[in-house]
Amino acid sequence: MNRLLKNGIATTGLIIIAFYILVIIVSFFWLPFDPMEMNSSLMLDPPSFKSGHLLGTDEFGRDILSRIMKGSAASLTISLSATALGASFGIMMGLWAGFLGGRWDNVIMRFADILFSFPSLLLAIFIMAILGEHNSNIIIAIGIVYIPQFARISRGAIIALKSNEFIKAARSNGADSSYILFKHLLPNSMAPIIVQVSLSLSVAILLESALSFLGLGIQPPEPSWGNMLSSARKVMMLAPWTAIYPGLAIVTLVLGFNLLGDGLRDILDPRLRNVR
Repeated sequence: MNRLLKNGIATTGLIIIAFYILVIIVSFFWLPFDPMEMNSSLMLDPPSFKSGHLLGTDEFGRDILSRIMKGSAASLTISLSATALGASFGIMMGLWAGFLGGRWDNVIMRFADILFSFPSLLLAIFIMAILGEHNSNIIIAIGIVYIPQFARISRGAIIALKSNEFIKAARSNGADSSYILFKHLLPNSMAPIIVQVSLSLSVAILLESALSFLGLGIQPPEPSWGNMLSSARKVMMLAPWTAIYPGLAIVTLVLGFNLLGDGLRDILDPRLRNVR
């Protein structure tokens, strides 16, 4: 933890993420206005301290700040859940592929290659088109997108480790495959996986926002940064704040996870610790 706090890049990322977590916690107990409440007399009201709408209102007179705060919980929850789902399946596939090798390795990794052949967004859209528009389906779609990434990373780490002396010593002491895999190999392969989790969270936020923007994610009137941007397309020339503030929310949170991932890479990779 001390090394993490001493790394300026990682610390900056942590501060940004902590800010959004604080916003989410506050949104559960307090919001400036009802994010669903429409007010025809305040349609496209510009940002103003006098009216109390600090970030203005949208085309239905709904407070943008309240909707951004409410949407932050949905974006982060879906991103965390999807990354956890993809990481769980991908890591297990990669562990067994790298450990068993041979035919099992070929079968598992060819499946991963098939998923890799699709662009991430197109694969997520395809899965959503099959499963339908529901928040749980967004998690499944993004999770499936991440499976091959985690499978490859964990497989590579296992292949690099399994010929080491401590693994040979464990085998000579009679340890079975599961014990070696989960007691020795998995803990020692966590460094690249942790970095990938942090970076994957940032892309998951973008994928969730893109799906909502296209009408396949969180459905209006439920606020989501993506569907707020989609609605803003019609009025952004007249009321640019309707697009600027949701866009900034996405950019800053994605930046936070990217900075954290970059800092973690520097900390966990011994070859990079003294570079910066």
